[in-house]
Amino acid sequence: MSRVVAIIEARMTSSRLPGKVLLPVCNKPLLELLIERVCRIPRIDEIVVATTWNDSDDPVHALATGISAGCYRGSEHDVLGRVLGAAKTFSADYIVEITADCPLLDPGLSKQCIDNFFRLKMDYGSIPADNFPSGTAIQIFPTSILSEVDREFPDNPAAREHVSLPIYSHPERYRLYRMEATVELNRPDLRFDLDTTEDFDLIKAIYEALYPTNPDFRLQDILSLLEARPELVGINADVQQKKAEL
Repeated sequence: MSRVVAIIEARMTSSRLPGKVLLPVCNKPLLELLIERVCRIPRIDEIVVATTWNDSDDPVHALATGISAGCYRGSEHDVLGRVLGAAKTFSADYIVEITADCPLLDPGLSKQCIDNFFRLKMDYGSIPADNFPSGTAIQIFPTSILSEVDREFPDNPAAREHVSLPIYSHPERYRLYRMEATVELNRPDLRFDLDTTEDFDLIKAIYEALYPTNPDFRLQDILSLLEARPELVGINADVQQKKAEL
């Protein structure tokens, strides 16, 4: 059986919200809450936090090891190298790439994406933000393909920062699978990324409303909450998403 490893990119330095990955919500750091959600994705064999060698990321390492997740430390700016190093260290045949900016990812949708990726024999699979709310994403691809990208883009800043960008930017070369949202879940107007204080305020409000009675809440539960409390949508409505270009 192929070994599927979830690799979560997490670091304390952030230009817009430093220390965001360990901010407390429901008496737990957000990174721990994200790892709980990733644990509910059945096909994943191991969870690894890919952080940096910076002293500021010692607490990230301590959290990961303290809850028995794997941890790999590498370059802050060469994220591709860090993810690939984590994949090789933990013997991953396939990488499920997750950023710590996505503490509201949906385990059920993630399972569906991974299952379809394997069933269709693709090179890359994703939950895209132009169908689903941003911040619910995962990506999956073989470690062997990321090794190709590593060799072909040794000095490209965008490729080194955004990891899978050279894969999904080349549909003529790679077989790409993009999950399509149902009508109910097709909400690209919503933003669940963790990047600013406003984003954190929304994520905190969602967790505080849902987590105490249903720790395994899903995207549909979030959307039902926002329908009942539409004022929450306005909390981060003016935050602009950063664009990645190769």
